[in-house]
Amino acid sequence: MTLAGFVQADDTPTVKSDSVWLSESRASIKAKKYDVAVKQLQAANETSSADWNNLMGFSLRKKQPPDLAGAEKFYQAALQIDPKHRGALEYYGELKLMNRDLPGAEALLARLDKACKFGCEEYTDLKQAVQKYKSQK
Repeated sequence: MTLAGFVQADDTPTVKSDSVWLSESRASIKAKKYDVAVKQLQAANETSSADWNNLMGFSLRKKQPPDLAGAEKFYQAALQIDPKHRGALEYYGELKLMNRDLPGAEALLARLDKACKFGCEEYTDLKQAVQKYKSQK
């Protein structure tokens, strides 16, 4: 049986490995193949993982046409699992800006500030996005 490029004997139990679905979906996202990433994530169906929910939200937000309502649901799920998930905080903040919700984005930025005690890329990126949004108003 062939699964995700790996060959297994038919009697070998299929074990979902975080590293497989994470690496495959991240590679698709990096290649901007968001529809492929959504399918890979759906196949993994790791709904109890904050990373899985975050990547699903990101892929739905970036695909064409975007599914912003679906993305929001997955970001919320990621943050319910891990309230300090830096990726979900950043990307959900960006989604808030797309929906013209500056106070919501700023609230997520404040949460990121607490999650990133000494600063982090996610905080810097969302802060820049908020500043850009404000300058365009």
